[in-house]
Amino acid sequence: MPAWPTQQGVYEAGEVALQSGAILRRAKLSWKTHGTLSAARDNVIVYPTSYGAQHPDLEWLIGPDGVLDPTRWFIVIPDMFGNGLSSSPADVPDYPTLVTVHDNVTVQRRALAELFGIDRVACVYGWSMGALQAYHWAALFPGAVERIVVNCGVARTSVHNQVFLRSLMATLEAAPEHVGNGRFAAEPRAAKKAFGRIYAGWALSQDFYRENRHLASGPMPNLGAPDLETFLRTDWEDRFGARPAANLHAQLRTWDASDISANSLYDGDLEAALRAIKARVLLMPGDTDLYFRTADNAAEVPLLRDAILRPIPSIWGHRAGNPVVNPEDARFVKDAVRDLLGR
Repeated sequence: MPAWPTQQGVYEAGEVALQSGAILRRAKLSWKTHGTLSAARDNVIVYPTSYGAQHPDLEWLIGPDGVLDPTRWFIVIPDMFGNGLSSSPADVPDYPTLVTVHDNVTVQRRALAELFGIDRVACVYGWSMGALQAYHWAALFPGAVERIVVNCGVARTSVHNQVFLRSLMATLEAAPEHVGNGRFAAEPRAAKKAFGRIYAGWALSQDFYRENRHLASGPMPNLGAPDLETFLRTDWEDRFGARPAANLHAQLRTWDASDISANSLYDGDLEAALRAIKARVLLMPGDTDLYFRTADNAAEVPLLRDAILRPIPSIWGHRAGNPVVNPEDARFVKDAVRDLLGR
């Protein structure tokens, strides 16, 4: 048990009208908090989940000496729709075809207001799909967000990233168990094995594999596998094999459609959406990330009022932003975030 207060629960959001016009019925948003909310409610950090992740997967970086300090901040982790804890297609027969990042953050904002009386947040910190949510928070509620950390994320999913995402969707849809629209008669075990192996080629960089960092025999830090086949099975097949295919597919659609300007506020004008952001923005791409390129964030900087670009100098690809077993990258992320938060 941590040495600081925690709470967790489920916010009953009721009937949620989505961007698509569909209704998410009996919507449930799982959440967990770390730390104590100040009397002024001015110490709130929202920490949204990433692709396929649930809130326990994110808690490793929370601690007095971690990236997010729960003795100073009230850290709220909302579980993204489709992750198996909040409303998800594997458990909801009429789950809509597309639940967007916009849909997620609007419900998160409601939950913070109704559960805790929070109407302004000190920071939204997110990695990967969490970073997409952080960007949406700042664009949709510019007067309510003081800072955001976009750790390996962008304002609009790039075409190259969509190529990857749609290859994963097609892999799941090719399974004989697929009955259409991202639903499955049974878990497509062979397809999820292929899914995991495709993912392994994108999540870590060519330089990472060249140095054999996936193997126990490679330079430290490494991922400790005895050989490539074991690595692909234990780190990737098993990871995605544990998640329902319908949930994996739904979150791919959410990621694919992510765009801070795809709403009635900005009508697809990405430049206007970026210029509307009032928050201080820390853009922290990984130097070798294949999903979210430093060049994409560099193109966003001139359109933001107050932005810092601090690429993570790492060969760990997308995983540089979630450095669970990589102390050097963890130090870089901690220092950058604590600088933004004023130590």
